[in-house]
Amino acid sequence: MLKKLYDRTMLLADHPKALWILALMSFAESSFFPIPPDVLLIPIILAAPTRAWRIALVCSVASVLGGIFGYIIGAYFFDVVGQPIVDFYHLQSQFERFSGLYNEYGAVIVSVAGFSPIPYKVFTIASGVTNLDLTTFIIASAVSRSARFFLVAALLWKYGTPIREFIEKHLAKLSLLFCIILVGMFVLLKYI
Repeated sequence: MLKKLYDRTMLLADHPKALWILALMSFAESSFFPIPPDVLLIPIILAAPTRAWRIALVCSVASVLGGIFGYIIGAYFFDVVGQPIVDFYHLQSQFERFSGLYNEYGAVIVSVAGFSPIPYKVFTIASGVTNLDLTTFIIASAVSRSARFFLVAALLWKYGTPIREFIEKHLAKLSLLFCIILVGMFVLLKYI
């Protein structure tokens, strides 16, 4: 079943509208959607390695725009929309702690969150709630999100075929490892 899903994702990754779907997913992930765009970014680049840089650029721009939407949610709609998102991820206490640090360390916090696999949307919303300077937020987001997605693109562009063969050979193990890391990140965030 996992192999069929992988094969289907690889076929869809070469679809003419795949880049639009990636942009939509990247936008949504930065503000409310739980699945990171890497899930689609990686197969799209593997399917079209000559377009790796364009794909990373689209993913980066859409992510920053989605981050601005998350900022707007935090600044203007936190009680209605933002709080349920934070509650969904059970990150209330972490959200309050991080919000208190924004006045002093906002650019660093956004940069680290934008590059790491932790839920970036929590930080985009927190930036709006705490009224982090919007220019600072956009610059930190653009640098960190671009660094993340262009790093993935560079690795896949350079080592695409061996990585694709490795993924196809060890798909079940890699999926299990990914799930363990994902759950571990949520557990870690809950107890930080």
